[in-house]
Amino acid sequence: MTSSGDHPDRSVRPIEESVRTDLTGAMSYGRYLDLERLLGAQHPVSDPEHHDELLFIVQHQTSELWLKLVLHELRAARAYLATDAVGAALKSLARVKNIQRTLTEQWSVLATLTPREYAQFRGSLGSASGFQSAQYRAVEFVLGNKNAAMLKVFDSEPEAQAVLAELLESPTLYDEFLALLARLGFEIPGHVLSRDVREPWRFEPALVPVFRRIYESEETPWRVYEACESLVDLEDNSQMWRTRHLLTVRRTIGAKTGTGGSSGLGFLQRALDLTFFPELYAVRTEIGTPVDGGR
Repeated sequence: MTSSGDHPDRSVRPIEESVRTDLTGAMSYGRYLDLERLLGAQHPVSDPEHHDELLFIVQHQTSELWLKLVLHELRAARAYLATDAVGAALKSLARVKNIQRTLTEQWSVLATLTPREYAQFRGSLGSASGFQSAQYRAVEFVLGNKNAAMLKVFDSEPEAQAVLAELLESPTLYDEFLALLARLGFEIPGHVLSRDVREPWRFEPALVPVFRRIYESEETPWRVYEACESLVDLEDNSQMWRTRHLLTVRRTIGAKTGTGGSSGLGFLQRALDLTFFPELYAVRTEIGTPVDGGR
């Protein structure tokens, strides 16, 4: 048996001759990703700088990058549904669902921040709060949780406010899905198709029988059923994210008020009551039960 010391070359992977090492004037990894600016965008404000503030900043910046991609894919899925491209829409939604799982798991990293550690630099945040995330609000708007009053929060950020204003006036992902179902011959009520899209989605009992037929009929196109289940996945994932958010906040600051002025845990708890696609949950109670008393 020979020791690793007899073969020092085994501990080094030589650079292959074909690998380009002179990148002067060429597109490089760092330039393509604009890493100088990206990695230079973390600016702790605690004084003296607290070791764990970098974790807090990176956690939230990373979340914003993922939210940017989520919004990009949800917009695409909405456009695909509007043109009957269900397969392409499902592809975008599959990507969103994987991003949602990543965002939820990220809370475990922030949860390594102890209450004492966070308390030592929390005051430096001032009134900054995740409540003010324009991209998070944009995602909620696309999914149906619209609130025109939220635009006022972004009076000092006109570009972000303009994005939210545009999404407020636009159909949601669910609106486009229901319009698609109507084009496919499903009996979507006219008042649903002509609703004021600026309003948040509210439970529509007339849709439950429509979804019951979709779920129970063997004639339902598989892609339609799959789209229904993908929307349920989106909502389940959103609820898991909200729950992990609440648990992380409770673990880190207890019942303190939020830095943005919210009540903290109570405010986050009420978010768990929000729903994007309530009919897709309500229909599960109806599936398999007798219709018209079993006649």
